[in-house]
Amino acid sequence: MDFDLLVHEAWPAYEQRPHDGWVLRHAGGVTKRANSVLPLGSPADLAGAIAEAETFYAGRGLPCVFSIGPGATPGLDGELAARGYHVVDPTVIMAGPVVREPVLDEVRVEERPWRGWLETWWAVDGRYGSGLAEAERICTGVPAWYAAVEEDGVPVAVGRGVPQGDTLGVYCMATLPGARRRGLARSVLRALVRHFDGTSAYLVVTSRNQGARALYGSEGLAVKGEYHYRAR
Repeated sequence: MDFDLLVHEAWPAYEQRPHDGWVLRHAGGVTKRANSVLPLGSPADLAGAIAEAETFYAGRGLPCVFSIGPGATPGLDGELAARGYHVVDPTVIMAGPVVREPVLDEVRVEERPWRGWLETWWAVDGRYGSGLAEAERICTGVPAWYAAVEEDGVPVAVGRGVPQGDTLGVYCMATLPGARRRGLARSVLRALVRHFDGTSAYLVVTSRNQGARALYGSEGLAVKGEYHYRAR
């Protein structure tokens, strides 16, 4: 699988500028993934491409960030390190064949995110100020399913599934603090998988999140790669 492109397509920045094989992505500053350079290929002028990226983000009031994944431009990571860019959010890519296990909780699945779904996800992962509208715009940029375990009408565990051919991308897995350690995230994941008729699934999770990695591993997903960001 080309994980660089799968992640790029499943979490689409609404502004994208190609530059010599790279894609400069902007989405209101919401998430590094949608506001970073996807540096695939080998630009004819590496220094010039970096300068173009720095100008692009400076013009939008954002720091210049590069996503360094399996297909990143050879030598770019070292060049950015030499320029003082620091590593942010080391992340693992986990993938495996779809295994359809029983869903132990009632899970609501919709084709659009509803307000409660968005608010629960943002309550857990909303590290970006008032960017909920931008986050919704990113989420709805491609067809997806939105799953939630609800209690008294309030989503307490949520997730997003993006069908990408024969592969399901799983995103936005989040559980409210008071509802954790009850297996609800497992039910959300299983509901998304059962909603999908393909054969494989993948997700990304920060390297330090050992609890989530253990959960996903127990559902048949294994580490297949990694990436990190370089931020100025």
